[in-house]
Amino acid sequence: MPTAHLNTQSWLLLILAGYLIGSIPWGLLIARANGIDIRKHGSGNIGATNVGRVVGRKWGLLCFFLDMLKGAIPVLLAGYFSGLLGNVLIPPDQAAWWLAVMASPILGHILNPWLRFKGGKGVATSLGALLGMYPVLTIPGLLAFATWLAAAIKWRYVSLASLLAAAALPLLVAAYLLLKLRPASESLPPLDHYIRHAGLLIALAIVLCALVFWTHRTNIQRLRAGTENRIGHSRAKKHAEAGASADAR
Repeated sequence: MPTAHLNTQSWLLLILAGYLIGSIPWGLLIARANGIDIRKHGSGNIGATNVGRVVGRKWGLLCFFLDMLKGAIPVLLAGYFSGLLGNVLIPPDQAAWWLAVMASPILGHILNPWLRFKGGKGVATSLGALLGMYPVLTIPGLLAFATWLAAAIKWRYVSLASLLAAAALPLLVAAYLLLKLRPASESLPPLDHYIRHAGLLIALAIVLCALVFWTHRTNIQRLRAGTENRIGHSRAKKHAEAGASADAR
């Protein structure tokens, strides 16, 4: 697909659309449909983890999927209309615009204009945005998700898994582009060529990593204090309390 080179106005409209799509508070809406104000329960966060703990696992998974989808859709649309979708060698000026569209739903989720600029932590939306930037960030995004999944299974902390996946992302992006940008006859791409086509993508991955660490700062404190909830812990505790209440009656 040839690059269409969208004009500045078109890119700005895509960024605005991405922000508004990202601001849809799926966690809040799902919980309200079940008669719960998610902001008054659990951690108070509108993300999939809190929805799963408070409302139920299936609702948490639905929230995760919808939050991921709202990250992917604006990026895929921007890539399609600009002609960048499917390309690895992206002109830096076009890459900058596409990355701005990628960042917009994440910021819409975290800095939600409908909730006084208080939203979720952006992990699912970031994953969707990464997957939507095909192929340059799709494979690193999938590998980061695999890192998250392995860490969640091993240690059963969603927050720790998110932090480890975020920390791995810049390295995964750098390594993937190192392989994709090298000429067939050489083991490494020329440095100037690599910096030109990979520099902005790696920088964006570093920013996303920092953003995840910032939104998880209270989780980091709880992890250090040993008070962070494990996967399944809150619901198990709720059932235990229910059982104790029944025994008391």
